[in-house]
Amino acid sequence: MAVLTISRMFGTGARELGESIAQRLGYSFFDHELIQMVAEQAKVSAEWVANMEQTAGGRFQKFLATLVPRNLMEMIQNAEYGERDEEIYADMLNRVIGKIAAEGDAIILGRGGQYILKDHPDTCHALMVADLDYRINYTRQRFELTRKQALLAVAMEDKRRVNLYRKLGKVDYDQADHYHITLNMRLTPLKTAGDMLCAMLAEDRS
Repeated sequence: MAVLTISRMFGTGARELGESIAQRLGYSFFDHELIQMVAEQAKVSAEWVANMEQTAGGRFQKFLATLVPRNLMEMIQNAEYGERDEEIYADMLNRVIGKIAAEGDAIILGRGGQYILKDHPDTCHALMVADLDYRINYTRQRFELTRKQALLAVAMEDKRRVNLYRKLGKVDYDQADHYHITLNMRLTPLKTAGDMLCAMLAEDRS
C-alpha cells in the first residue's frame, strides 16, 4: 500500500513521470484529480477550485464560505483556526490527501503532499528540479509553445506554486531534507528516474 508524492519545479516532466510510474505499477495517479475531489467534497465546480488555487488574498474568504461545509466552518470558527483562509484550505487538502494515502497504491503530484504525509508509513517523497533553461525547453516541446510562451508559462506556474505553499504556511518546499530523493532532471532521463522511483516503492512494499 505504498504512496509516492512528487513535488516539482514546473517544466521538469513530473506529470509525465508520475503517469508513467502509475501505469507501470497499477497505481492511481492524482494531480488535477485532487482539485475535483476537493470540489466534490465542497460541492463547488472544479474550475472554481483551480482558479482559487492560483489566487492569493482576500477574495479567498467568500470562496471558503461556500467551499467548506457549514458544520466544518462552524467547527473551525469556534476553534483555534478562527477564519484564516489558508488554514481552512490546508484542512481541506489534509482531508483529501489523507484519504488517498489511507487507500494506498497512489501517486500524488504536488499540493503539499510531502508535508501532509511526512509521517505516513510506506510513503516516499520525491522532488524534481532543473535549471530554468531546461524547464523552458521542456515546456516548449511538451506543449508546442514558442520560447516566449514557454517562459511565461514557467513564470506563471512558479508564482502559482509559491501562492499555494503560502496558503499551507510553507516556504521551504525545495529543501532537500523533506524528500527521500531529489532528481535533477537535466542530468536524469525520465526513464531512469522512473526506474529509481519504482525500485524505491517496491522496497517500501517489501
